[in-house]
Amino acid sequence: MVEPILNPSVNAEAVGHALDLDRLLKLRLLVARFGEMDRAKWWNTKGQLGRLGTAALRRGFPRTHRFAQARAVFAVAAHRCSEVFDPPGCVTLWRLPEAVEEAFDARWEHWLDHAGEWTPFFEQLEALPGDNLLAILRAFEVVSDSDLEACHKLPRSSEGRAVPLPSLFAGTDADIALLALGFACSEPAALVVPYARRADA
Repeated sequence: MVEPILNPSVNAEAVGHALDLDRLLKLRLLVARFGEMDRAKWWNTKGQLGRLGTAALRRGFPRTHRFAQARAVFAVAAHRCSEVFDPPGCVTLWRLPEAVEEAFDARWEHWLDHAGEWTPFFEQLEALPGDNLLAILRAFEVVSDSDLEACHKLPRSSEGRAVPLPSLFAGTDADIALLALGFACSEPAALVVPYARRADA
Protein backbone atom coordinates (compact mmCIF):
# COMPACT_ATOMS: atom_id res chain seq x y z
CA MET A 1 0.00 0.00 0.00
CA VAL A 2 1.37 3.43 -0.93
CA GLU A 3 1.69 5.86 1.97
CA PRO A 4 -0.05 9.25 1.73
CA ILE A 5 2.35 11.58 0.00
CA LEU A 6 2.17 14.20 2.73
CA ASN A 7 3.61 11.77 5.27
CA PRO A 8 7.17 13.03 5.92
CA SER A 9 8.51 9.46 5.82
CA VAL A 10 7.26 8.75 2.31
CA ASN A 11 9.97 8.40 -0.31
CA ALA A 12 10.13 9.63 -3.88
CA GLU A 13 9.62 6.15 -5.32
CA ALA A 14 6.34 5.71 -3.44
CA VAL A 15 5.11 9.08 -4.66
CA GLY A 16 6.00 8.11 -8.20
CA HIS A 17 3.59 5.21 -7.90
CA ALA A 18 0.88 7.33 -6.28
CA LEU A 19 0.88 10.15 -8.84
CA ASP A 20 0.94 10.14 -12.63
CA LEU A 21 4.19 12.08 -13.05
CA ASP A 22 3.97 12.06 -16.84
CA ARG A 23 0.61 13.80 -16.53
CA LEU A 24 2.08 16.30 -14.07
CA LEU A 25 4.83 17.11 -16.58
CA LYS A 26 2.26 17.61 -19.34
CA LEU A 27 0.12 19.87 -17.15
CA ARG A 28 3.13 21.97 -16.20
CA LEU A 29 4.22 22.20 -19.83
CA LEU A 30 0.80 23.25 -21.09
CA VAL A 31 0.26 25.89 -18.41
CA ALA A 32 3.84 27.12 -18.80
CA ARG A 33 3.43 27.52 -22.57
CA PHE A 34 0.00 29.11 -22.25
CA GLY A 35 1.33 31.70 -19.80
CA GLU A 36 4.20 32.96 -21.96
CA MET A 37 4.32 36.54 -23.24
CA ASP A 38 3.21 35.57 -26.76
CA ARG A 39 0.11 33.95 -25.25
CA ALA A 40 -1.48 34.93 -21.91
CA LYS A 41 1.35 37.24 -20.73
CA TRP A 42 1.55 35.83 -17.21
CA TRP A 43 5.33 35.37 -17.00
CA ASN A 44 8.25 36.95 -18.77
CA THR A 45 9.26 34.33 -21.30
CA LYS A 46 8.36 34.86 -24.92
CA GLY A 47 7.95 31.73 -26.98
CA GLN A 48 10.55 29.81 -24.98
CA LEU A 49 8.40 26.70 -25.35
CA GLY A 50 7.47 27.68 -28.89
CA ARG A 51 9.38 27.46 -32.16
CA LEU A 52 11.59 30.41 -31.20
CA GLY A 53 12.88 28.66 -28.11
CA THR A 54 13.41 25.43 -30.00
CA ALA A 55 15.48 27.19 -32.66
CA ALA A 56 17.56 28.96 -30.02
CA LEU A 57 18.45 25.90 -27.95
CA ARG A 58 18.51 23.04 -30.46
CA ARG A 59 22.13 23.60 -31.46
CA GLY A 60 23.48 23.50 -27.90
CA PHE A 61 21.25 20.66 -26.72
CA PRO A 62 20.46 18.58 -29.83
CA ARG A 63 18.75 15.74 -27.94
CA THR A 64 17.37 17.37 -24.82
CA HIS A 65 16.80 21.00 -25.83
CA ARG A 66 13.05 20.77 -25.28
CA PHE A 67 13.52 19.76 -21.66
CA ALA A 68 16.05 22.56 -21.18
CA GLN A 69 13.39 24.95 -22.50
CA ALA A 70 10.87 23.48 -20.07
CA ARG A 71 13.14 23.84 -17.03
CA ALA A 72 13.70 27.51 -17.84
CA VAL A 73 10.01 28.36 -18.21
CA PHE A 74 9.05 26.33 -15.12
CA ALA A 75 11.52 28.39 -13.05
CA VAL A 76 10.21 31.71 -14.39
CA ALA A 77 6.57 30.68 -13.91
CA ALA A 78 7.26 29.52 -10.35
CA HIS A 79 9.00 32.79 -9.51
CA ARG A 80 6.23 34.90 -11.00
CA CYS A 81 3.53 32.99 -9.15
CA SER A 82 5.38 33.41 -5.85
CA GLU A 83 5.55 37.16 -6.52
CA VAL A 84 1.79 37.32 -7.01
CA PHE A 85 0.71 35.01 -4.19
CA ASP A 86 2.92 33.02 -1.83
CA PRO A 87 1.11 32.06 1.37
CA PRO A 88 2.81 29.80 3.92
CA GLY A 89 1.71 26.20 4.25
CA CYS A 90 0.34 25.95 0.72
CA VAL A 91 1.12 24.25 -2.57
CA THR A 92 0.85 25.42 -6.16
CA LEU A 93 1.39 23.70 -9.50
CA TRP A 94 5.01 24.84 -9.37
CA ARG A 95 5.69 24.18 -5.69
CA LEU A 96 4.36 20.83 -4.57
CA PRO A 97 5.32 18.97 -1.38
CA GLU A 98 8.96 17.95 -1.20
CA ALA A 99 8.27 14.26 -1.76
CA VAL A 100 6.40 15.04 -4.98
CA GLU A 101 9.13 17.35 -6.24
CA GLU A 102 11.76 14.74 -5.45
CA ALA A 103 9.81 12.12 -7.40
CA PHE A 104 9.38 14.57 -10.29
CA ASP A 105 13.11 15.31 -10.36
CA ALA A 106 13.94 11.61 -10.19
CA ARG A 107 11.66 10.98 -13.18
CA TRP A 108 13.38 13.74 -15.17
CA GLU A 109 16.34 11.50 -16.06
CA HIS A 110 13.94 8.93 -17.48
CA TRP A 111 12.31 11.59 -19.63
CA LEU A 112 15.71 12.73 -20.91
CA ASP A 113 16.63 9.14 -21.77
CA HIS A 114 13.38 8.86 -23.76
CA ALA A 115 13.33 12.41 -25.11
CA GLY A 116 12.38 11.26 -28.60
CA GLU A 117 9.11 9.83 -27.33
CA TRP A 118 8.10 13.33 -26.21
CA THR A 119 8.79 15.00 -29.55
CA PRO A 120 5.17 14.84 -30.82
CA PHE A 121 3.88 16.40 -27.60
CA PHE A 122 6.42 19.23 -27.70
CA GLU A 123 5.63 19.88 -31.35
CA GLN A 124 1.95 20.29 -30.48
CA LEU A 125 2.93 22.45 -27.51
CA GLU A 126 4.80 24.90 -29.73
CA ALA A 127 1.60 26.12 -31.35
CA LEU A 128 -1.26 25.68 -28.89
CA PRO A 129 -4.68 25.90 -30.53
CA GLY A 130 -6.98 28.67 -29.34
CA ASP A 131 -6.94 30.85 -26.24
CA ASN A 132 -9.08 28.78 -23.86
CA LEU A 133 -6.91 26.98 -21.31
CA LEU A 134 -9.69 24.65 -20.20
CA ALA A 135 -10.35 23.54 -23.77
CA ILE A 136 -6.64 23.05 -24.39
CA LEU A 137 -6.13 20.89 -21.32
CA ARG A 138 -9.15 18.79 -22.26
CA ALA A 139 -8.00 18.47 -25.87
CA PHE A 140 -4.62 17.20 -24.69
CA GLU A 141 -6.47 14.67 -22.51
CA VAL A 142 -4.70 15.65 -19.30
CA VAL A 143 -7.92 16.52 -17.45
CA SER A 144 -11.26 14.75 -17.24
CA ASP A 145 -14.82 16.00 -17.46
CA SER A 146 -15.10 15.65 -13.68
CA ASP A 147 -11.95 17.76 -13.28
CA LEU A 148 -13.53 20.46 -15.46
CA GLU A 149 -16.75 20.32 -13.47
CA ALA A 150 -14.82 20.82 -10.23
CA CYS A 151 -12.90 23.70 -11.81
CA HIS A 152 -16.06 25.61 -12.66
CA LYS A 153 -16.84 25.76 -8.93
CA LEU A 154 -13.51 27.35 -7.96
CA PRO A 155 -13.84 30.86 -6.53
CA ARG A 156 -11.32 33.68 -6.73
CA SER A 157 -9.98 34.90 -3.41
CA SER A 158 -11.36 38.19 -2.11
CA GLU A 159 -8.24 40.14 -3.12
CA GLY A 160 -8.37 38.67 -6.64
CA ARG A 161 -4.83 37.32 -6.70
CA ALA A 162 -5.48 33.65 -6.01
CA VAL A 163 -7.83 30.72 -6.50
CA PRO A 164 -8.14 28.48 -3.40
CA LEU A 165 -8.94 24.82 -3.87
CA PRO A 166 -11.93 23.78 -1.73
CA SER A 167 -10.14 21.11 0.30
CA LEU A 168 -6.72 20.35 1.74
CA PHE A 169 -4.12 19.04 -0.68
CA ALA A 170 -4.24 15.24 -0.61
CA GLY A 171 -1.69 14.60 -3.34
CA THR A 172 -4.09 13.06 -5.82
CA ASP A 173 -4.10 13.44 -9.60
CA ALA A 174 -7.38 15.33 -9.22
CA ASP A 175 -5.69 17.86 -6.91
CA ILE A 176 -2.91 18.39 -9.45
CA ALA A 177 -5.45 18.82 -12.25
CA LEU A 178 -7.27 21.54 -10.28
CA LEU A 179 -4.01 23.36 -9.57
CA ALA A 180 -3.52 23.55 -13.34
CA LEU A 181 -7.13 24.24 -14.30
CA GLY A 182 -7.37 27.06 -11.79
CA PHE A 183 -5.11 29.19 -13.98
CA ALA A 184 -8.09 29.55 -16.30
CA CYS A 185 -9.51 32.00 -13.74
CA SER A 186 -6.74 34.38 -14.82
CA GLU A 187 -7.08 36.87 -17.65
CA PRO A 188 -4.50 38.01 -20.20
CA ALA A 189 -1.72 39.87 -18.36
CA ALA A 190 -3.63 39.40 -15.08
CA LEU A 191 -2.38 36.27 -13.33
CA VAL A 192 -4.18 34.63 -10.43
CA VAL A 193 -2.53 31.72 -8.66
CA PRO A 194 -4.39 28.48 -7.83
CA TYR A 195 -3.32 26.99 -4.50
CA ALA A 196 -4.26 24.43 -1.87
CA ARG A 197 -3.48 24.32 1.81
CA ARG A 198 -1.26 21.49 3.02
CA ALA A 199 -2.72 19.08 5.51
CA ASP A 200 0.51 19.17 7.53
CA ALA A 201 0.76 22.98 7.64
